[in-house]
Amino acid sequence: MMTDLPTAQADMRAGYASGAGGIFASAAAWLIAAMVTLHMSEPQGVIALYIGGMLIHPVGMLISKLVTGRAGHAKDNPLASLAMATTLWLIFSLPLAYAAFLTKADWFFLAMLLIIGGRYLTFAHIYGMRLYWALGFVLAGAAVALAYAKIIPAYAAFAGAAIEAAFAVMALVLHFGWRRSQTA
Repeated sequence: MMTDLPTAQADMRAGYASGAGGIFASAAAWLIAAMVTLHMSEPQGVIALYIGGMLIHPVGMLISKLVTGRAGHAKDNPLASLAMATTLWLIFSLPLAYAAFLTKADWFFLAMLLIIGGRYLTFAHIYGMRLYWALGFVLAGAAVALAYAKIIPAYAAFAGAAIEAAFAVMALVLHFGWRRSQTA
């Protein structure tokens, strides 16, 4: 059994391409939701983000497998339970975002930026990467700034897509830098 944190974090980075696949998949969900909101309606955009959110894990696993040849962590990795707990926390938070939508439709994507940003903060511990602190705070900061700017909901979703796409690239670059340092 893995007993030390650095080994468990290294296993998570190796198994999930440092989380890049999941961030890319999440960026795609945001982008689809933004397009649906812009070209159809806000309620349909909400549904698109929820459906896209359900696909993040399998799509992220596929991306990880394509990028690294591996997808998933070791069975005895103690950080797996923390990853599951953050997933449950996210699911339990979805009714709050929906309540925000019912109160004022413009708040839904802003609430989701905050919820998802908060979840990413725990990934700093799971992966042992400060990048996730930055990602979490950038998403939360964007939510606050966009709320003050009174941005239309589709643009808030586009912001989520752009932020996550940029951080997915950074995670991938860091991942391959980390992998290179392990083999040197």
